[in-house]
Amino acid sequence: MSAVYFVARDKCPACAATTIHEIYRRSYQHPPLRSFLEKAYIEVGKIEYAYLEGAEFILTQCDLCQLVFQAEVPNDELMSKIYEEWIDPALTFQHHVADQTLDYYNRVGSEVAALIAMFHQKPHTLKFLDFGMGWGEWVRLARAFGVQAMGVELSQARIQFAQSQGIPVIAWEEIGAHQFDLIYADQVFEHLAHPLETLQSLTQALKSTGLIKIGVPDGRDIQQRLQVEDWSAPKGTRNSLNATAPLEHINCFNRHALLKMGSQAGLVPLPLPLALQYTHLLLGDSLKEIIKSLGRPIVRDVLQQGNYVLFKRA
Repeated sequence: MSAVYFVARDKCPACAATTIHEIYRRSYQHPPLRSFLEKAYIEVGKIEYAYLEGAEFILTQCDLCQLVFQAEVPNDELMSKIYEEWIDPALTFQHHVADQTLDYYNRVGSEVAALIAMFHQKPHTLKFLDFGMGWGEWVRLARAFGVQAMGVELSQARIQFAQSQGIPVIAWEEIGAHQFDLIYADQVFEHLAHPLETLQSLTQALKSTGLIKIGVPDGRDIQQRLQVEDWSAPKGTRNSLNATAPLEHINCFNRHALLKMGSQAGLVPLPLPLALQYTHLLLGDSLKEIIKSLGRPIVRDVLQQGNYVLFKRA
């Protein structure tokens, strides 16, 4: 029986298939899982276990697209509690500022420039939306290139900060009143209870030549990681389970699932040309970052590793 603050999902949220099967189940009080949650939340705020009482962390896999997803997800009340209270905005902003290195701006600036170049238009004629903009850094960079860029965000703290920086913010209900050249959704769809329906709605807000960029954590080998079950493995390491982090990363995508979801929304993948990416590439300020910058387009677009996909209308 679902706990009070959770909602059950009985079909695949990426492709709507009902042929699904359970692959993992643990109590939130399971010591390794509890330790993971405490480390994840206490560093940026707090965790209140009363809201998890009677709930279990259950992972289900879709037989059709192979998406791994959390079968019981926080309801709206608990979602608000997690993102506005457990994750303290002031502490999160401190971490955010610390991450804004020159290498970060080089990477994101290169991406923005390459995406603008895809349209073969002057930047000021383009209209971009950052869906799930966070603190608004991507929007600010896009606007610095001359694009008409705006953002959508649920967190009131982040909305207020973005507005204080002069960033235009629109509500979810207002998206349909616009027609965008590009909708940018990076590290968002893993958090959504209804990702397919969300993508279908966003597609309606695209111009006929519009593009949607989706980036999500790479969960292609999550079953092997679950067998190791090392909840203490740091993010980015071989055994990390970050791609299916309880309560937040409620959808764990592999590339096939991401493409299947796009297809269900009437979209097809569009390669970002290597020549265009390298033309606008800004290298990092260390040898390590330079190598990563040079290799990223090959890994992402030639080897098709990771979950970064640019879509266009079918």
